[in-house]
Amino acid sequence: MAPADSLTEFLSRARREVDDALERYLPRPPECPRLVSDAMRYSLFAGGKRLRPILTLAAGDAVSRRTEVLPHNSRAMDQVVAQDRQKVAQDFSPALPAACAIEMIHTYSLIHDDLPAMDNDTLRRGRPTLHVVYGDGIAILAGDGLQAAAFTLLAQEPASVDPMVAARKLRVAALVGAAAGPIGMVAGQAIDLQAVPSHAVSLDAGALRDMHARKTGALIRAAAVSGAIMVGGEDAAVAAVDAFAAHVGLAFQIVDDILDVEGTDATLGKSAGKDAAAHKPTYPALFGLDRSRALATECLEAARKALVDAGLTDGWLLAVAEWVVARKN
Repeated sequence: MAPADSLTEFLSRARREVDDALERYLPRPPECPRLVSDAMRYSLFAGGKRLRPILTLAAGDAVSRRTEVLPHNSRAMDQVVAQDRQKVAQDFSPALPAACAIEMIHTYSLIHDDLPAMDNDTLRRGRPTLHVVYGDGIAILAGDGLQAAAFTLLAQEPASVDPMVAARKLRVAALVGAAAGPIGMVAGQAIDLQAVPSHAVSLDAGALRDMHARKTGALIRAAAVSGAIMVGGEDAAVAAVDAFAAHVGLAFQIVDDILDVEGTDATLGKSAGKDAAAHKPTYPALFGLDRSRALATECLEAARKALVDAGLTDGWLLAVAEWVVARKN
């Protein structure tokens, strides 16, 4: 695993490159009305962890390290591997457009989730939610705009005439579409809307896990797998990254549920305690806080095993998973 200072450096660089690329890729006037542009930017550049694009870049980096052609001489190979473990990733470009597209989709989902007809939240990332500032109509349009811009970006970038690159882009677009759509994120949100006392729908442990695998986990999995695909990862490596990300996605949601109980508006940057107030099914509500923490740790260990078994431990994927579980917001 990379040392903490290397992880800090990686996270800083990844966020910087994602933010710079989003500035380039996001439509702006005169291509689109300034009101729509300003509304999209209000949410897209509001801060946040950038977890999903970080996973995209980290997965691409890990798979690239694993698939590099190393010298056959054993001593030379050991030297290259030792050097490779210390280096900071030098080229995010193959996976960067996918990373940005996924962050656009994630941001669109937050805009729509915060609407009065959905979760009715007024605070996001430490400031008023988009519909509070711009109104429901523009918030809906900004979310729609970000989703459409994301798939445009997936189709166009990275620009290349190489048929293999085109095939990877098509595969990623299909993957992200499935993760964001009616069998993924949309399905999870629909289940969540129904799982309240007024609808008399209760979820057991299996149903809760399925809801979160769709609502939160699907896009996290797609984020990591997209990075592996865009750098040309072999099927075995892509499958290992998928397994890793499935466990990370569940861990992320369990920790989110815990923080909703233990956190504050100030530390979370959003309204704390809303799940309990709405009597929503959560891991702490079903299992209690101590068991929920243990489940998150079990997910982390399963994620670690998926990478170790595939030889994908160089880079920052494991450290990112640990960061997900240890986070306080």
